[in-house]
Amino acid sequence: MGQAAKAAFPAIDRQSLHRLETHFIASDIYRRDDVAARQVKLARLISNKVIPQLLRIHADVVPDAPPIEEIIKALAPSNSDITDLADIVLGSDLEAAVAYIIVLRDRGVAMETLFVELLEPTARYLGEMWDRDECDFIDVTLGVARLQKLLAIFNNTHHVPSLDKRRQVLMAMTPGDQHSFGVTMVERFLVAAGWEVHTELSGTVEDVVTAAKEGWFAVAGLTLASDEMIDSLKSTIVKLREHSQNRYIGIMVGGPCFTANPALAKEVGADATAPNAPSAVVTAQKLFDLSIAASHRMSS
Repeated sequence: MGQAAKAAFPAIDRQSLHRLETHFIASDIYRRDDVAARQVKLARLISNKVIPQLLRIHADVVPDAPPIEEIIKALAPSNSDITDLADIVLGSDLEAAVAYIIVLRDRGVAMETLFVELLEPTARYLGEMWDRDECDFIDVTLGVARLQKLLAIFNNTHHVPSLDKRRQVLMAMTPGDQHSFGVTMVERFLVAAGWEVHTELSGTVEDVVTAAKEGWFAVAGLTLASDEMIDSLKSTIVKLREHSQNRYIGIMVGGPCFTANPALAKEVGADATAPNAPSAVVTAQKLFDLSIAASHRMSS
């Protein structure tokens, strides 16, 4: 990749990374007494998996110069990349996670591709590990918080302190729905990962829209328990966009319907969907970054 492209990446020094290590995480969540053991695990991971994998890519792709379609496929994040990154963010070395993303980006993988095919799937994988009792809530929270920090670093929204005050989410059930478990679980992870969350459980369109009128939210998250409420969800999204204080509000949706058919999110007018609570945190960060970028473009 050329020098001009690399120059666009924001400079992140070790001191900045140290400050970011406690950023985006609620203070009562950030605690860990097994740092040394995790650093040993990380070192083994890099020496045994990451470096050999990079050497294989160099040997397999470069000398034979295959068609560009094959190169793109070879460069795309793999399942191994997802599990490797999950192991890294479950450790305590944010610098190693940044370096890992830089390696993938410098292969030629676009940041948008890294979000769709690596960061969000890694957050989803962490949630699956939690479901299988392979790691605890604090493990997953710290890992997901580091993933959202990676997004902030590479989307260049990590260095403006005033933006922290805008990391606010409006969470609600689809009006008419009676199942609040999904909302509560997403709220729990968002709060632990440093977001300010306003949860509206009244179940009425008017209350959800009023909340968006009276408060500034970067993101609105809506859950849907049954496809019988799709029309209600569509109309709620339209009204949210119409009346929100933030004209660039990002809207994410979740629920069994969207897990089975992610394309349905676009059909109902949302910007994104997340299959579980940990991935919702990373998706919220992505929508936050897009909202801030849109605001900056309009103001410049």
